[in-house]
Amino acid sequence: MEANTGLRKTKSRALQELAKSIFPAFHPAWATLNKAMTKRFPFVPSVGTPMLQTRPSAQARAMLALRRSSGSKVLKSPGPSSEALDELLSVAMRVPDHRKLEPWRFIVFQGEARKRFGAEIEAIYKAENPDSDAPTYAFEKDRPMRAPSVVAVISSPNPDHKTPVWEQELSVGAVCYNLLLAANAAGWAGVWLTEWLAFDASIAKLLGLDTN
Repeated sequence: MEANTGLRKTKSRALQELAKSIFPAFHPAWATLNKAMTKRFPFVPSVGTPMLQTRPSAQARAMLALRRSSGSKVLKSPGPSSEALDELLSVAMRVPDHRKLEPWRFIVFQGEARKRFGAEIEAIYKAENPDSDAPTYAFEKDRPMRAPSVVAVISSPNPDHKTPVWEQELSVGAVCYNLLLAANAAGWAGVWLTEWLAFDASIAKLLGLDTN
């Protein structure tokens, strides 16, 4: 899933430049929050816009009751276009967010960016697991190729803010879930995976992230 570049936090600027040089599909999708969406979703209103408190919907109730994650083996092309992905990410951010901190970032891999990331994954895995075998190395290289669009949701809480970190992390989890709902409602399957990549210091360094 893809969108535009531009970060608000000074400490993230180095991450932006690094990621742009390696994976052009890096961006904080908050930049698209007020972007008009005309294909699958209605316009996302700006913060503070008066809204209905409830929206009774039989279709929404059915979707929530019947939702499921898809196995990675069934995720096939075509995936969403960059424009469609902008819509999904903008909708995904419509979550509870105490004090509107937006403590998340997205890194998107599509097309050739998946192959480049896969090659880096393989190199890191080989360095950390030199006694493994060729089939395993090949599997690691192909991890990003299991889906046409891969979104890494980065938890980026502000530990100095009065909003507790655990609350900020819950908001990030809500974004992940909402992204799956948005994709499903728009006609795409999706799965939320947390694999060794999410905990590996070398992967974090590659992406310019803090190791904690």
